[in-house]
Amino acid sequence: MIFTTRGSGILLHLSSLPSCFGVGDLGPGAHDFIDLLIAGGQQYWQFLPLIPTSRDLDNSPYMGLSAFAGNPMLISPELLIEDGLLEHDVLDALLIAAPQFSEYLVDFATLIPWKAELLAVAFTNFQDHPLRRKLPDFAAANPWLNDYALFMALREEQQGLPWHQWPEGLARRQTSALARARKRLVAQIAYHEFVQFIFLRQWQRLRCHAVAKGVKLIGDLPIYVAQDSADVWALTECFQLDPETLTPTYVAGVPPDYFSDSGQRWGNPLFDWNGGDLGAKERLYQWWRRRLAHQFSLVDIVRIDHFRGFEAYWQIPAGESDAVRGAWIKGPGLKFFRRLETDLGKLPIIAEDLGVITPAVEKLRNALGFPGMKVLQFAFDSDAGNSYLPHNYSHRNWVVYTGTHDNDTALGWYYSERVSSEAKTRLLRYARSHAGGSIHWSFIRLALGSVADLVIIPLQDVLGLGSDCRMNLPGTPQGNWRWRVAPRYLEVGAMEHLRRECEFYNRLPGASISQ
Repeated sequence: MIFTTRGSGILLHLSSLPSCFGVGDLGPGAHDFIDLLIAGGQQYWQFLPLIPTSRDLDNSPYMGLSAFAGNPMLISPELLIEDGLLEHDVLDALLIAAPQFSEYLVDFATLIPWKAELLAVAFTNFQDHPLRRKLPDFAAANPWLNDYALFMALREEQQGLPWHQWPEGLARRQTSALARARKRLVAQIAYHEFVQFIFLRQWQRLRCHAVAKGVKLIGDLPIYVAQDSADVWALTECFQLDPETLTPTYVAGVPPDYFSDSGQRWGNPLFDWNGGDLGAKERLYQWWRRRLAHQFSLVDIVRIDHFRGFEAYWQIPAGESDAVRGAWIKGPGLKFFRRLETDLGKLPIIAEDLGVITPAVEKLRNALGFPGMKVLQFAFDSDAGNSYLPHNYSHRNWVVYTGTHDNDTALGWYYSERVSSEAKTRLLRYARSHAGGSIHWSFIRLALGSVADLVIIPLQDVLGLGSDCRMNLPGTPQGNWRWRVAPRYLEVGAMEHLRRECEFYNRLPGASISQ
């Protein structure tokens, strides 16, 4: 068990934070949010993956360009000024020339080129800056940077084409072709190394602030990576790819479920857990070991998205347009995690165990002692035996959510036509509540009052926001990951209310658990 006391926290991605730069970032807004968490009696902050995203994949943080790198869009202009890498007047001029940014949504199409221009100015100033002397040590400590920076420079040179469509020598990583590329693209490679150096520098400031305030950070690790990523390009032998085209033979997803009648075809290449030679299998394990070690260096706890894929994963032929036709294939299982424990020590992991969960998945989760997830929006669509209802939690080792980034908001759920009237009636009866605009607090109180060690509440539910503020609608390829909270909504009143509820349900910092 990774929790020793009852506690609660907030789910909010960094991009959703307020700022005047078009997107939330690692600067003052994030530091202020940690202070707001303390005012609300919260001990945890959970966010979505921090990896660089792709415009071609709707900037989904679950389909990143690297499993290790940080998202340049999260770099704070204000902290660049603090470090002497940007002048106030230059930032002001860039803001004046920028399109008007919305305080409610991230406009990636206008944000990305604007942020790139800002970072280019900072990179120029970095060349004669004392911080530059620290870059070699950073590169040595992060060996993934070598492939990532080259991958990004090549991707730009190839005008955004996915790597498997690059010239043969580059796509297949022929030594001579890569050597020529490193000479040709030396400035571009240096730029991407700089961006990652700055990201980690700013991240470390934020983490130090969280530690000082007693807030634990919960990161999110997608089990899969995107086909067009530095990781697949660098380790093609570890994925199920066609040797001729270097494209996936099978792709990841899940069969039909609560979210979609046709399932979800994510399209990620699948790991080649069961094929390949022993050398390839060892390289795949070592990649996972480095990946988790890197995550644990950034955050206190890691939520593994689609944990059930380690027991068995849904294998979809690449030619299928949806996820209906596929097969369950055995994953690496317990032996994989036991070896990780030997190499890394205790694994502070939350297992995302939603969807089609079998006794074998539960056995794996329980053997490892990882807390699983309970989502209250799933609790009212059946009878009293529903496993998401709090009275059916047979132990404390759970993390309870009112909803996740894939769910509607609590208020949106209640007013949705997709949710049956019977489910809404069961909620009202279970919560001893009445219909109305405060139904989100009924969800929150049910979560806080459960026996579960940890409760995580999306900020949208604390604020009582509707469906227009949800983060993601699974199965839709466009228009997600854009929601932002306007500054005026982060008022202390809602957090003080949350603190009082946490006190009532014994979830303030230092709360004891009777044995």
